Amino acid sequence: MRRRTTSRRVSRVATTALAVLAIAAAAPGAAHALPPTDAPPPASSGRPGSDEDLPEGWRLAGEGSGEELVWASPKPVPMGDARVEFYSGDKLLGRPVAAQDGRSFRLPLNGARVGPAKKLRVLAGGRRLDEAGRGQKSTAPPAASPGALPPAGAVDPGKPGRYRTVRGAYALKSVRLPGFPEPVEMRADVVGPADAPGKRPLALFLHGRHYTCYGTGDQASGDWPCQAGMKPIPSQDGYQRAQKLLASQGYVTVSIAANGINGQDHLAEDAGAQARSSLVRLHLAHWADWTQKPADAPAAVRAVASADLSRVLLVGHSRGGEGVNRAALDSLYAPPADQDGYHGPVRWKIRGNVLIGPTIFGQNPVPDVPSATILPGCDGDVSDLQGEIHVDGTRRVGSGTALHSAVYMVGANHNFFNSEWTPGQAKAPAEDDFHSGDDPVCSPGKKTRLTAKQQQAAGATYIAAAARLFVAGDDRVRPLLDGSNRRAPSADPARVLTHAVGARRTEAFLPDSSATVKGARLCAQVSPDAARACLSPATAGASPHFAGWGVSPEPGRDAVAMRWTRPGSPARLSPARPVSLAGAKDVALRVIVPPNSKGTRLDVTLVDKAGHRAKLGTARVDGLPGSDRTASYWGREVRVPLTAQAKDKLDLKRVKTLELTPRSRSGKAWLMDAWGWRPGTPAVKAAAMPRVDIGRLTVDEGNSGVRTYHVPVRVSGKGSGQVRLFAPRPGSDEVTSRLVTVRPGGHGIDVPVEVKGDTRYGYDLAQDAFAKAVRGAVVGSHHGGVTARNDDPMPELTLEPVADRVTEGKPLKWRMTLAEPVDVDISAGIAFLPVDRGAELSTLDVDPRWLEDEVGQSPRPGRALSKMADGESLYLTLPAGKKSVDVRVPTIKDTAREPDESLKAQLFVYDQNWEPQEGPVFTGTVRDGQ
Repeated sequence: MRRRTTSRRVSRVATTALAVLAIAAAAPGAAHALPPTDAPPPASSGRPGSDEDLPEGWRLAGEGSGEELVWASPKPVPMGDARVEFYSGDKLLGRPVAAQDGRSFRLPLNGARVGPAKKLRVLAGGRRLDEAGRGQKSTAPPAASPGALPPAGAVDPGKPGRYRTVRGAYALKSVRLPGFPEPVEMRADVVGPADAPGKRPLALFLHGRHYTCYGTGDQASGDWPCQAGMKPIPSQDGYQRAQKLLASQGYVTVSIAANGINGQDHLAEDAGAQARSSLVRLHLAHWADWTQKPADAPAAVRAVASADLSRVLLVGHSRGGEGVNRAALDSLYAPPADQDGYHGPVRWKIRGNVLIGPTIFGQNPVPDVPSATILPGCDGDVSDLQGEIHVDGTRRVGSGTALHSAVYMVGANHNFFNSEWTPGQAKAPAEDDFHSGDDPVCSPGKKTRLTAKQQQAAGATYIAAAARLFVAGDDRVRPLLDGSNRRAPSADPARVLTHAVGARRTEAFLPDSSATVKGARLCAQVSPDAARACLSPATAGASPHFAGWGVSPEPGRDAVAMRWTRPGSPARLSPARPVSLAGAKDVALRVIVPPNSKGTRLDVTLVDKAGHRAKLGTARVDGLPGSDRTASYWGREVRVPLTAQAKDKLDLKRVKTLELTPRSRSGKAWLMDAWGWRPGTPAVKAAAMPRVDIGRLTVDEGNSGVRTYHVPVRVSGKGSGQVRLFAPRPGSDEVTSRLVTVRPGGHGIDVPVEVKGDTRYGYDLAQDAFAKAVRGAVVGSHHGGVTARNDDPMPELTLEPVADRVTEGKPLKWRMTLAEPVDVDISAGIAFLPVDRGAELSTLDVDPRWLEDEVGQSPRPGRALSKMADGESLYLTLPAGKKSVDVRVPTIKDTAREPDESLKAQLFVYDQNWEPQEGPVFTGTVRDGQ
């Protein structure tokens, strides 16, 4: 199925440090009056004068500060939640700007090094997009059997409750959110109990980033607002199964629409996280109003039980997951007013979050709100399963009492949790997002792959499990979520595995640079160096724990890598100081083993400060079903008991070393962490912490001289904490980092930026900084900087005929000329229009090779140039530093006698926002050669 999309305005911003966090993803948007255009065909495949050509589809454009790396996809990249990224090997070059059709992507380099051309890659959520990575059959061995299902838990939250449910919808006045030119809708689908007594807890759903509008056939776009003849895709209606289940159990549920954000989030520095948070809290504010004045509520709200805003569960899918995470954060720690779309009081209490295949571009999870993160094992959109960071990223940051669960669902894809994104169920065009050929795990029909209905049943069950634990406080449900290896039968036949951090766990062994490792190696979760990385860049498949963030190597993220060829050699991990396991029932470890592996056995031994030893038992770990296209290197939670005998041998208040001794003949394993574990779900109280938000300062570059500005940073909240600050080293492509102590009113973060003025047209130039919470602090807006705005106008551009009346067999020629050279490539196109009178030049009248190479069309069947499929156009580039370029249409000579033939065309030029600007209309005539 082919979809045509267009792209809304995106600023072409050149950034330093290889545009490390220039957030500009492939984001379809509004159409234009000009004819639809496909991506320009790739120009010369190598840098002029270079010894090494770039791979097919790649080219370099511009020079100096205006140099760009350009990749052209053979077909449009579908609109999704993951962001398109350019890599050289494992090094992130940056996040490119999408052209109008979603095919061409441009990354300003600002003089930074690209690296070896053969290592260039295009990824989205860890999934390979460029030609070299597509269309290849999986090289993975046959997937392991999912294995027997674990024992059933004490309760099954997937069973419907006793209440009768009703459904309705409301539509309120649209709202304006900071940074978005178009209003965002306030629409929602409501499902709730009609006969439940008293006030009932509220569950709010937020869908992810999907196409926004649809028409007839397979028409779908990312426009906002929708064009004439198109309707909004009702993504908010896609969680009916989960909503009805919760409603039958006594929850009021509301699923809100966010098409207005999806159609504009490419304009946001954070890809729309703050806007989604604002939208969630705006809806919650209305619900708070309606509980006070029920008569003012819409009919759909009056038809269900009254909502209790002190018991709120947020459920977010994909970018919606990151959005509800930010909403929970913003409800505890207020965001900067100028970045926020909601400015009222917080009249609700969020008890927990459910995050379905979520993004987490900022890697800034809210630490003191419980969460359950569903990781779809066959996710073809957010393929790296970066949502694991919603769990791992909370360690040591907050109070540690909130349970953060990861729910790995073998065989689930990204889209089918939403029925409006599911073929056969959706009103609009929909597709299976996992479409990578023949895969042993995830191709439809494989024994490990779930059907849409199976996936939706499992998703609804585990959403209800989280509601029952986080909101209702039913601790009997906890073993379904906390790594206790219990299942909910309503989710059968889905194979669902869990692990967790927080709750009643006691921090024990978290690998970091202060620890001593013997018999194994301390490895970096994110590093381009194979000798340092936990997983070599050459490894087939990926780990959700090791999802990249925007800088590589990234300090502060470590694990312990083990490899053995015979049993018996222990790996030892000793923290800088002895740890206490007093009061713990078990030691819980999160251990990764290779996908499809079976029977890895590790003896677990503790050593106290006095040297006393106690073997706790043997842990057996099996790998997940996986392939080279899945993120299946995932930590299995295993527990060994602290027996009375072990407690007698050890001083549990001063445990010095954890030993893991392989008993399998050979193998690999990675230790993520180990904890003292005991059952129970404690009450959670959010810690008082400072909040850090990095802003964006935009200044005119000026005509001369050098000026110094400072990246705007705001620290609010209470107390003090630590963040890790990243900033580019001036004049290089290196990123530096340092730990910074922050407190309200403090001056720990200062990033000076120099801006040099000139009088030559170019692109905006940004220098960035970004931050991540480490301990006792939270981060809202993680990325910002200083942007020097180009304040020099583009010189006048003209198009003059060189040979616009020729005999067949000779080329028609025009010359496009700039009044003066500029520092960047000027991209333009020629759209062929119907002639006013007489015969029109056809595809059989021009050089066939030129037509195929430059326009992407076959000569046959013969047709007028203006009748070519999809409004194909001729693209041209005026290279940086040059003043003119010739436009040629080579004709061929034939033996037929025919009248004069002509063409009519219009020039359009792309401005720095990738908007096509209309230019002059011109004509040419070809005379018969006979």
